[in-house]
Amino acid sequence: MLNQLKNKSGLFKDKSWEIALLGVAVLVFIFNSLASPYFLDLWNLSDATFNFTEKAIIALPMALLIIGRDIDLSVASIIAICSVAMGLVAQAGGGITLIVLTGMSVGMLAGAINGFLVTYYAIPSIVVTIGTMSLFRGLSYIILGDGVLKDYPDGFSFFGQGYVVGALSFELVFFLVVALLFYLLLHRTVFGRVVFAIGNNPTAAFYSGVAVNRYRFLLFVLVGLASGIASVMLTSRLGSTRPTIALGWELSIITMVVLGGVNILGGSGSILGVVIAVFLMGLVTFGLGLLNVPGIVMSVVIGMMLIGVISIPVLLKKYHARVGAT
Repeated sequence: MLNQLKNKSGLFKDKSWEIALLGVAVLVFIFNSLASPYFLDLWNLSDATFNFTEKAIIALPMALLIIGRDIDLSVASIIAICSVAMGLVAQAGGGITLIVLTGMSVGMLAGAINGFLVTYYAIPSIVVTIGTMSLFRGLSYIILGDGVLKDYPDGFSFFGQGYVVGALSFELVFFLVVALLFYLLLHRTVFGRVVFAIGNNPTAAFYSGVAVNRYRFLLFVLVGLASGIASVMLTSRLGSTRPTIALGWELSIITMVVLGGVNILGGSGSILGVVIAVFLMGLVTFGLGLLNVPGIVMSVVIGMMLIGVISIPVLLKKYHARVGAT
């Protein structure tokens, strides 16, 4: 079965979706450059990447999770509980290394809780993660209330505000490196082929000797780890922790994944498509921001993009069925 999925685990032979996304991204780039004289400023473009890199880091393992027929709606709440844990460690006098390790560890623990509930108790992932979304966010409110934690040590701000060379931010470089690693993991390893196999037919994968639940558990832990890393960067960029941090990010992250061509029902997708979708969404939101479009309108646009990319394949399938029937 794994051999039959080699084409799906590599770059798709049909690159029409990725090419279309790239074309749209180019058009949006041209439109933004004409709409605002500030768009082409190098430092403005660099600063714009801060608006999506943290979400994009989570979108990469989320793509694998959705390809494997699961989903995690608790990622934004995991960011919140990780940030609270880091804030408490910083308040207690912990150093930068301990703060970062705390964020990553709490993220992995939260992902492991999701994975355990999904695989051990056979509860649908959407049900489990809706529950833990409320749980993790609720714990953040219980611990902090209306308070703010901001006693972070000097140097911690580099993760979310630092630059590697010139206008090239640390966050962007980190995302590109992680994207390459996930590309290799999904499209060039046995692990990736197993993920596709599970997404296409988990029962067949199980009877082919694949430890399906073990892989599903690992994917949830991976998403939790990415959420912890994103929490480190977001908390570093903001310089403070509030229980409302990353509120509503789930929609944007899932939109990035689905817009990138990952089938919401599992079984197909590519990291390349997700990376292009990430930059496309970044260009759209940055362009709307330069035009002083309110945040609520941006949410409407993102929601419409999500509905559109889910609806288009269904409509095309019905169209081809009608054409074939005539």
